[in-house]
Amino acid sequence: MQIGSGGNGPAVTAALAGRTAIVTGASSGLGRHFALVLASAGASVTVAARRRSALEQTAGIIEAAGGKVAIAEMDVTDQSSIDAVFATTKGPFDIVVNNAGVTHSGPALETSENDWARVIDTNLTGAFRVAQAAAKALVAEGRGGSIINIASILGLRVAGNLAGYVTAKAGLVQMTKSLALEWARYGIRVNALCPGYIETDLNRDFFASDAGKALIKRVPQKRLGQMPDLDGPLLLLASDDSAFMTGAEIVVDGGHLVSSL
Repeated sequence: MQIGSGGNGPAVTAALAGRTAIVTGASSGLGRHFALVLASAGASVTVAARRRSALEQTAGIIEAAGGKVAIAEMDVTDQSSIDAVFATTKGPFDIVVNNAGVTHSGPALETSENDWARVIDTNLTGAFRVAQAAAKALVAEGRGGSIINIASILGLRVAGNLAGYVTAKAGLVQMTKSLALEWARYGIRVNALCPGYIETDLNRDFFASDAGKALIKRVPQKRLGQMPDLDGPLLLLASDDSAFMTGAEIVVDGGHLVSSL
Protein backbone atom coordinates (compact mmCIF):
# COMPACT_ATOMS: atom_id res chain seq x y z
CA MET A 1 0.00 0.00 0.00
CA GLN A 2 1.14 3.53 -0.72
CA ILE A 3 0.06 6.92 0.53
CA GLY A 4 0.06 10.18 -1.37
CA SER A 5 -1.75 11.33 -4.49
CA GLY A 6 -1.39 9.26 -7.62
CA GLY A 7 0.24 6.35 -5.76
CA ASN A 8 3.51 8.22 -5.56
CA GLY A 9 3.76 8.24 -1.78
CA PRO A 10 6.18 6.17 0.27
CA ALA A 11 5.42 2.50 0.83
CA VAL A 12 3.91 1.79 4.24
CA THR A 13 6.23 0.14 6.77
CA ALA A 14 6.20 -0.38 10.53
CA ALA A 15 9.62 1.10 11.28
CA LEU A 16 8.12 3.73 13.60
CA ALA A 17 5.20 1.74 15.00
CA GLY A 18 4.26 2.95 18.45
CA ARG A 19 6.08 6.26 18.07
CA THR A 20 4.48 9.70 18.20
CA ALA A 21 5.61 12.57 16.02
CA ILE A 22 4.85 16.22 15.41
CA VAL A 23 5.61 18.04 12.17
CA THR A 24 5.43 21.84 12.06
CA GLY A 25 4.58 23.64 8.85
CA ALA A 26 2.62 20.55 7.84
CA SER A 27 -0.12 22.37 5.95
CA SER A 28 1.58 21.96 2.56
CA GLY A 29 4.81 21.24 0.69
CA LEU A 30 7.65 19.49 2.46
CA GLY A 31 5.90 19.54 5.83
CA ARG A 32 2.89 17.70 4.45
CA HIS A 33 5.18 15.20 2.75
CA PHE A 34 7.19 14.60 5.91
CA ALA A 35 3.99 13.92 7.86
CA LEU A 36 2.92 11.39 5.24
CA VAL A 37 6.29 9.67 5.34
CA LEU A 38 6.25 9.33 9.13
CA ALA A 39 2.66 8.09 9.11
CA SER A 40 3.52 5.54 6.42
CA ALA A 41 6.25 4.24 8.72
CA GLY A 42 3.72 3.63 11.49
CA ALA A 43 4.02 6.76 13.64
CA SER A 44 1.04 8.56 15.08
CA VAL A 45 1.54 12.03 13.63
CA THR A 46 0.36 15.43 14.81
CA VAL A 47 0.33 17.92 11.96
CA ALA A 48 0.87 21.48 13.12
CA ALA A 49 0.52 24.82 11.34
CA ARG A 50 -1.57 27.98 11.40
CA ARG A 51 -4.07 27.07 8.67
CA ARG A 52 -6.57 24.54 9.95
CA SER A 53 -8.25 24.03 6.58
CA ALA A 54 -4.95 23.00 4.98
CA LEU A 55 -4.11 20.78 7.96
CA GLU A 56 -7.45 19.03 7.49
CA GLN A 57 -6.43 18.24 3.91
CA THR A 58 -3.17 16.72 5.14
CA ALA A 59 -4.97 14.76 7.83
CA GLY A 60 -7.52 13.51 5.33
CA ILE A 61 -4.81 12.00 3.13
CA ILE A 62 -3.19 10.26 6.08
CA GLU A 63 -6.50 8.94 7.39
CA ALA A 64 -7.53 7.69 3.96
CA ALA A 65 -4.38 5.57 3.90
CA GLY A 66 -5.10 4.16 7.35
CA GLY A 67 -2.63 6.34 9.22
CA LYS A 68 -3.03 7.89 12.63
CA VAL A 69 -3.13 11.67 12.69
CA ALA A 70 -4.14 14.61 14.88
CA ILE A 71 -4.37 18.30 14.05
CA ALA A 72 -2.77 21.10 16.09
CA GLU A 73 -3.21 24.75 15.22
CA MET A 74 0.18 26.20 16.07
CA ASP A 75 2.02 29.43 15.32
CA VAL A 76 5.73 28.92 16.01
CA THR A 77 6.18 32.68 16.50
CA ASP A 78 3.76 32.58 19.46
CA GLN A 79 5.08 30.84 22.58
CA SER A 80 1.59 30.55 24.08
CA SER A 81 0.40 28.75 20.96
CA ILE A 82 3.21 26.21 21.28
CA ASP A 83 2.65 25.78 25.01
CA ALA A 84 -1.05 25.12 24.42
CA VAL A 85 -0.30 22.28 22.01
CA PHE A 86 2.23 20.59 24.29
CA ALA A 87 -0.01 21.06 27.34
CA THR A 88 -2.88 19.18 25.70
CA THR A 89 -0.77 16.36 24.25
CA LYS A 90 -0.80 13.04 26.08
CA GLY A 91 2.88 12.38 26.73
CA PRO A 92 5.87 13.82 24.90
CA PHE A 93 6.53 13.40 21.20
CA ASP A 94 9.16 10.83 20.29
CA ILE A 95 9.92 12.60 17.01
CA VAL A 96 9.86 16.34 16.30
CA VAL A 97 10.27 17.71 12.79
CA ASN A 98 10.95 21.45 12.86
CA ASN A 99 9.86 22.38 9.36
CA ALA A 100 7.89 25.64 9.68
CA GLY A 101 9.52 28.41 7.70
CA VAL A 102 9.09 31.52 5.61
CA THR A 103 11.35 33.39 3.25
CA HIS A 104 11.93 36.91 2.01
CA SER A 105 13.65 37.65 -1.26
CA GLY A 106 15.27 40.97 -2.01
CA PRO A 107 18.52 42.94 -1.77
CA ALA A 108 19.83 43.37 1.75
CA LEU A 109 19.88 47.15 1.25
CA GLU A 110 16.13 47.05 0.71
CA THR A 111 15.20 44.50 3.38
CA SER A 112 13.12 46.05 6.14
CA GLU A 113 13.68 45.22 9.77
CA ASN A 114 10.18 43.72 9.88
CA ASP A 115 10.93 41.36 6.99
CA TRP A 116 14.24 40.37 8.59
CA ALA A 117 12.59 39.77 11.97
CA ARG A 118 9.77 37.71 10.47
CA VAL A 119 12.19 35.29 8.82
CA ILE A 120 14.47 34.96 11.85
CA ASP A 121 11.58 34.60 14.29
CA THR A 122 9.89 31.86 12.27
CA ASN A 123 12.82 29.87 10.88
CA LEU A 124 15.23 30.09 13.81
CA THR A 125 13.57 31.27 17.01
CA GLY A 126 10.39 29.34 16.21
CA ALA A 127 12.41 26.15 15.78
CA PHE A 128 14.09 26.77 19.14
CA ARG A 129 10.74 27.31 20.85
CA VAL A 130 9.38 24.01 19.56
CA ALA A 131 12.59 22.07 20.26
CA GLN A 132 12.73 23.44 23.81
CA ALA A 133 9.10 22.59 24.52
CA ALA A 134 9.60 19.08 23.14
CA ALA A 135 12.80 18.53 25.11
CA LYS A 136 11.24 19.73 28.36
CA ALA A 137 8.44 17.20 27.93
CA LEU A 138 10.88 14.38 27.16
CA VAL A 139 13.14 15.21 30.10
CA ALA A 140 10.15 15.35 32.47
CA GLU A 141 9.20 11.83 31.38
CA GLY A 142 12.76 10.53 31.47
CA ARG A 143 12.60 9.58 27.82
CA GLY A 144 14.82 10.15 24.82
CA GLY A 145 13.68 11.32 21.42
CA SER A 146 14.70 12.65 18.04
CA ILE A 147 14.48 16.29 16.98
CA ILE A 148 15.00 16.91 13.26
CA ASN A 149 15.57 20.51 12.21
CA ILE A 150 14.88 21.18 8.54
CA ALA A 151 17.71 23.47 7.52
CA SER A 152 18.99 24.00 3.97
CA ILE A 153 22.14 23.99 1.90
CA LEU A 154 21.71 27.76 2.16
CA GLY A 155 22.68 27.39 5.80
CA LEU A 156 26.02 26.10 4.56
CA ARG A 157 26.48 28.17 1.42
CA VAL A 158 25.24 31.60 0.33
CA ALA A 159 22.83 32.72 -2.37
CA GLY A 160 22.11 36.33 -3.24
CA ASN A 161 19.13 38.39 -2.12
CA LEU A 162 18.24 36.04 0.75
CA ALA A 163 20.14 37.55 3.67
CA GLY A 164 17.53 36.79 6.32
CA TYR A 165 16.85 33.26 5.11
CA VAL A 166 20.48 32.14 4.82
CA THR A 167 21.26 33.68 8.21
CA ALA A 168 18.35 31.86 9.84
CA LYS A 169 19.29 28.53 8.26
CA ALA A 170 22.96 28.91 9.22
CA GLY A 171 21.83 29.66 12.76
CA LEU A 172 19.59 26.60 12.70
CA VAL A 173 22.51 24.36 11.77
CA GLN A 174 24.62 25.75 14.62
CA MET A 175 21.68 25.60 17.03
CA THR A 176 21.26 21.93 16.12
CA LYS A 177 24.82 21.23 17.21
CA SER A 178 24.48 23.21 20.43
CA LEU A 179 21.26 21.48 21.48
CA ALA A 180 22.71 18.10 20.53
CA LEU A 181 25.62 18.72 22.87
CA GLU A 182 23.44 19.81 25.78
CA TRP A 183 20.71 17.21 25.43
CA ALA A 184 22.73 14.09 24.60
CA ARG A 185 22.81 13.28 28.33
CA TYR A 186 19.02 12.95 28.25
CA GLY A 187 18.97 10.62 25.27
CA ILE A 188 17.62 13.36 23.03
CA ARG A 189 19.19 13.43 19.57
CA VAL A 190 19.15 16.64 17.54
CA ASN A 191 20.12 16.55 13.88
CA ALA A 192 19.67 18.75 10.82
CA LEU A 193 18.38 17.75 7.41
CA CYS A 194 19.71 20.13 4.76
CA PRO A 195 17.85 19.85 1.45
CA GLY A 196 19.07 21.39 -1.75
CA TYR A 197 16.64 22.55 -4.41
CA ILE A 198 13.57 20.32 -4.13
CA GLU A 199 10.66 20.64 -6.53
CA THR A 200 7.37 21.62 -4.89
CA ASP A 201 4.11 23.21 -5.99
CA LEU A 202 5.45 26.60 -4.91
CA ASN A 203 8.60 26.58 -7.05
CA ARG A 204 7.61 24.39 -10.01
CA ASP A 205 6.82 27.34 -12.28
CA PHE A 206 10.13 29.04 -11.47
CA PHE A 207 12.16 25.97 -12.32
CA ALA A 208 10.32 25.69 -15.62
CA SER A 209 11.54 29.20 -16.53
CA ASP A 210 14.83 30.02 -18.21
CA ALA A 211 16.31 31.23 -14.91
CA GLY A 212 15.20 28.07 -13.16
CA LYS A 213 16.59 25.81 -15.87
CA ALA A 214 19.92 27.64 -15.65
CA LEU A 215 20.05 26.98 -11.91
CA ILE A 216 19.33 23.28 -12.42
CA LYS A 217 22.32 23.05 -14.77
CA ARG A 218 24.56 24.05 -11.86
CA VAL A 219 23.52 20.96 -9.87
CA PRO A 220 26.04 18.16 -10.59
CA GLN A 221 23.25 15.60 -11.02
CA LYS A 222 21.61 17.99 -13.52
CA ARG A 223 18.19 17.65 -11.94
CA LEU A 224 15.99 18.98 -9.19
CA GLY A 225 15.46 16.95 -6.08
CA GLN A 226 12.08 15.35 -5.61
CA MET A 227 10.38 15.14 -2.23
CA PRO A 228 10.81 11.34 -2.01
CA ASP A 229 14.59 11.93 -2.20
CA LEU A 230 14.29 13.12 1.40
CA ASP A 231 12.38 10.08 2.67
CA GLY A 232 15.38 7.89 3.48
CA PRO A 233 17.34 10.58 5.36
CA LEU A 234 14.21 11.62 7.28
CA LEU A 235 13.42 8.07 8.36
CA LEU A 236 17.05 7.48 9.27
CA LEU A 237 17.03 10.44 11.66
CA ALA A 238 13.58 9.61 13.03
CA SER A 239 14.35 5.96 13.77
CA ASP A 240 16.74 4.04 15.98
CA ASP A 241 18.90 3.43 12.91
CA SER A 242 20.54 6.75 13.81
CA ALA A 243 20.84 5.98 17.53
CA PHE A 244 24.50 7.06 17.58
CA MET A 245 23.96 10.21 15.52
CA THR A 246 23.45 13.60 17.09
CA GLY A 247 24.61 17.05 16.05
CA ALA A 248 24.88 15.85 12.45
CA GLU A 249 23.86 17.62 9.27
CA ILE A 250 22.67 15.48 6.37
CA VAL A 251 22.86 17.21 3.00
CA VAL A 252 20.54 16.03 0.23
CA ASP A 253 21.28 18.22 -2.78
CA GLY A 254 22.46 16.23 -5.80
CA GLY A 255 26.01 17.40 -5.16
CA HIS A 256 25.19 21.10 -5.26
CA LEU A 257 27.37 21.97 -2.26
CA VAL A 258 30.42 20.31 -3.78
CA SER A 259 29.95 21.87 -7.21
CA SER A 260 32.86 23.93 -8.44
CA LEU A 261 32.90 27.67 -7.97
